[in-house]
Amino acid sequence: MAEKVLTAGKTTIAPDVLLTIARLTALSTPGVSRLAVIPGDVNRLFRKTLQDGVKIVVENNTVYADLYVILDSNVNIREVSRSIQLQVARAISEIVGMEVGRINVHVEDIDYSEPA
Repeated sequence: MAEKVLTAGKTTIAPDVLLTIARLTALSTPGVSRLAVIPGDVNRLFRKTLQDGVKIVVENNTVYADLYVILDSNVNIREVSRSIQLQVARAISEIVGMEVGRINVHVEDIDYSEPA
């Protein structure tokens, strides 16, 4: 009797999944008020998406992310930025099993509005 040889298949992760993981993880980090709009060219005006604030590039199964954030006014910017980097890198590697190359955090503004 011939034995069947099973070959491993391929798992493909949609880019929107990576965007959502990075976005939700950044927003859940203490000190983050909200995400900012990614600065861009004129064409960006016509391509508004729900994933504003996060830019993901995948090269050779390695994820590179740029996060554009607005922080609360009463936080240490360096500590919150580092926390965002660590949390997003951990989430991507644990949830989808991809290697993380770098997580760049761009602090676009500080939120001085009073809590409601």
